[in-house]
Amino acid sequence: MTGNAPLGARMRPTVLSEVVGQNHLIFPGSPLEQLASGQGAPAVSVLLYGPPGCGKTTIASVIALETRRRFVELSATSAGVADVRRTLAAAQKALDVDGTQTLVFIDEIHRFSKAQQDVLLPAVESGTISLIGATTENPSFSVNPALVSRSILMVLRPLSSRDIVAVLGRALEHDPQVSATGIGFEDSALDVIADSSSGDVRQALNRLETAVATAQAAGKHSIDHEILEQTAGSALQRYDRDGDQHYDVVSAFIKSMRGSDPDAALHWLARMIEAGEDPRFIARRLVVHASEDVGMADPSVLSIAVAAAQAVQLVGMPEARINLAHAAIAIATAPKSPAVIRGIDSALRDVRQGMTGEVPVHLRDAHYPGAKALGHGQGYLFPHDYDHGVVAQQYLPDQVRDREYYTPTTNGFENTVRTRLDAIEQLADEQSA
Repeated sequence: MTGNAPLGARMRPTVLSEVVGQNHLIFPGSPLEQLASGQGAPAVSVLLYGPPGCGKTTIASVIALETRRRFVELSATSAGVADVRRTLAAAQKALDVDGTQTLVFIDEIHRFSKAQQDVLLPAVESGTISLIGATTENPSFSVNPALVSRSILMVLRPLSSRDIVAVLGRALEHDPQVSATGIGFEDSALDVIADSSSGDVRQALNRLETAVATAQAAGKHSIDHEILEQTAGSALQRYDRDGDQHYDVVSAFIKSMRGSDPDAALHWLARMIEAGEDPRFIARRLVVHASEDVGMADPSVLSIAVAAAQAVQLVGMPEARINLAHAAIAIATAPKSPAVIRGIDSALRDVRQGMTGEVPVHLRDAHYPGAKALGHGQGYLFPHDYDHGVVAQQYLPDQVRDREYYTPTTNGFENTVRTRLDAIEQLADEQSA
């Protein structure tokens, strides 16, 4: 590795045993060990899925050093279908000439088009190549399902702060360029760098190198709080608006509001805002869950959510973050009831199953010419002509006349609704008696 390479590249391991934080994937006899040693299945393919800086490219580079097979590296950002075809043709030729197997590493494989991924299928299927695909996006969303089914999916984890601190300490001790500066560190400085890197060891190493260079330029002998503030920047966001991280964070946000935890709801909201999520998308989720998770337990929450959505349009970001937080807290702290969504979904289920039936004659429109001759509206009882505005009569079609779709809980205002429905039922029974 040249001296001009960044610290993250200079500290890249050269054997699998040096890779930190992925012990669940790297152990004696693991598929990765087999790929590196050439033992085991001759043409196993793997997909390495994980966030940036967790070791995907490092693992591939180590295998490239250790393997006895031909190793070819392609980048999905620059290689086209023609490049892939040439690589596969060369792999087939090497296999035919002397039985040499080829290991193909494709970085950011999720960036390959479907056509490019399809080209790989026959070669992977026949064992012409072993494939190592690296991706930061969930292969379930971004990689051809047929390719996924022919590979071993390996999920890499973000590194813990402890693991990152260990790597930073190793860099301070063993990297000649860093150690030669003589720059020291105040207590916990490495922890600050590790904590602000969100599990990305490459970013942590590069921040360490930047901090050393900044301290040296400032004439300081150690990395202090001021240097860290100048170089650490904002913590990295593990969030991809087009991938599974988007769905995971949104799911956590929704479940935190549903679970009545306003602090967690604000955390996930902040994650979305900081990652640049469309505030209109957040507002739509708030409006939906004001009814889905609160509903009639506190009818006012829907008005708050709608107002927040309008505020996003009128005010815009960053000020509208306050309105979004207002609505998120209102949903999280409100009494909860799923009765609204259960009611409409139950009614939809009946309708989709054909349980509809004719509109009762007394409920039909009687205002147009000829309606009375058809008997429309005949027998309809006007509720306001009766005490409490309640009168017993059939409102559902015959086929579902006894169905109960809305069943209020005893939570919040819905307990009042339940009491009122019981009273309505009692009045109706008295009128029918």
